Amino acid sequence: MSGCPGSRTIDFSEKENQEGNETGSRPSQLRQWPIQLHLVSPLAPYFQGKDVLLSADCVAYALGDFHKDYLKGKSLAIACPKLDSEQEIYIEKIKSLIDDAKINTLTILIMQVPCCFGLVQVAKEGAEKASRKIPVKQIVVGLEGNILSEEWI
Repeated sequence: MSGCPGSRTIDFSEKENQEGNETGSRPSQLRQWPIQLHLVSPLAPYFQGKDVLLSADCVAYALGDFHKDYLKGKSLAIACPKLDSEQEIYIEKIKSLIDDAKINTLTILIMQVPCCFGLVQVAKEGAEKASRKIPVKQIVVGLEGNILSEEWI
């Protein structure tokens, strides 16, 4: 089967049942609303001086411990570089998060599919336009929910 893995049909149902050792329910680590990058305001109090997670829309569904391992303690914005329009607005929002909200760090969490790397490019452009410089981390998630790479960029 060929084509872009972002739109190619892949069935993981053949995998052995991989339930964890959890008991009870786990609380959400979401700290604010809205979360879609078009809707968030960089001036919102939940971004001021915080660590920010910019996640591709699909990541939370692929990554079993998204809340526990990546969202906990962070403010969140989500976006889809393939389906969202007017992404130049995203560049300005990233710049504003860095300069106006004075965020501490930016972590970009994407899937391994080629279109997701567009979100990294948007974040890099916003960070380059910002007058402040902050640490930016890129984490790439495999289609089956495994971490493929994690690096400061």
